[in-house]
Amino acid sequence: MSPESAAREPQAAGPDAGVNATWAFTLGSIVFFFVVIDALLVLDLTAAYRATGSAAALVLVLAVLVASAVQIRFCWFLRLQASPGNAWFAALVAPAMLAWVIGFTQPASSLLAAIPLWLAGSLLTCFAPKSRQWLLIALAAAITLAPIVVHWPAGFTIPDNMYGSNLWLVAVYSAAMPFMLRASLWWWGVVTRLDESRRVAAELAVAQERLRFASDLHDIQGHHLQVIALKSELAERMLDLDPAAAAAQVHEIRLIAKQALEETRSLVAGLREVALEDELENAREVLSLAGTECTLQLESAPSDARVQRALALTVREGTTNILRHSNASRAAITLRHTNGACELELTNNGAMGSGSATAGSGLAGSGLAGLTSRVEEIGGTLSHELRADEFSLRVRVPARVTNVSTLGGVNA
Repeated sequence: MSPESAAREPQAAGPDAGVNATWAFTLGSIVFFFVVIDALLVLDLTAAYRATGSAAALVLVLAVLVASAVQIRFCWFLRLQASPGNAWFAALVAPAMLAWVIGFTQPASSLLAAIPLWLAGSLLTCFAPKSRQWLLIALAAAITLAPIVVHWPAGFTIPDNMYGSNLWLVAVYSAAMPFMLRASLWWWGVVTRLDESRRVAAELAVAQERLRFASDLHDIQGHHLQVIALKSELAERMLDLDPAAAAAQVHEIRLIAKQALEETRSLVAGLREVALEDELENAREVLSLAGTECTLQLESAPSDARVQRALALTVREGTTNILRHSNASRAAITLRHTNGACELELTNNGAMGSGSATAGSGLAGSGLAGLTSRVEEIGGTLSHELRADEFSLRVRVPARVTNVSTLGGVNA
């Protein structure tokens, strides 16, 4: 995907933003139900006040309005399900309790007056231990129905037109509220656990790479140091008996030490058995585990081994920077051939925050600086570009390299 086409596409948010968007949808759904129920309550109670003109009916309307506002605001505390404090609990219950009490004096509106307390109880139970939630819901239902039970012998009846009025909608939505809240919070919990699992998987992938590096380093240093120690002991014993043989052993020690140094340099530089195809597939797998959709657009790999190593290092370093220094939800790796050269481009979104170049690419670190040195040693160039929250890393190298004595430049 070229930078031009990427710029024309809508900018996607990173993984964190995706989780936040899921919560925004969940919260919006919950708030929508409360707004609908509360609006229908206020409309019906306002109509009852206009019909009777009583002060109690007016106080009931005002109490329901305050209870509705607090309930809607209280929904924001559901994300963490941590106690917002006694003051908020009191603010949630007090106006609903007032409306419930007034319901005892208003037989015709007793059901509508009790519903705010039921909604408040549904919210409160979300903060209770799971083992007690359904018990509290049953208790809230019993308290809510108390005014209706009191007025039933005095002639409380369900209106004949209930199934064509707001009362029917209010009753159905209110009865479903506890189940809707639990289903929404359960779904939100699933999303957060999945997001945490992706983060852990990405961290494990990095840890496995570090373990692989440590194992390779141990193999190199352990083997050569053991051989050096044995030959040094042998040379020390032969020094007086056979100086020529001791000198030969010292010569071998020097060669072994030089070989160990070269292999260590290659390992540190990431040039020990670096396969471009393996790095590309590993990049896609690691980025996918981290929640980043990775697209590969590849032409044939170059035949020159040194060019392949340089490109493989670019993929490795670019992938590491995406994981460490961005909130990318989308990435693309493109390999193309143009005019006798190979061009590798990595693009990702999610380069946000202050110092966006660093946030998007990790330019503050030494990774890209070392990569630039290796690319320039084979006659290539490295460039980067940041537009909005989209970062691109581009490496252009010759298809074949000649007259290059070494590739690396990282001292062991």
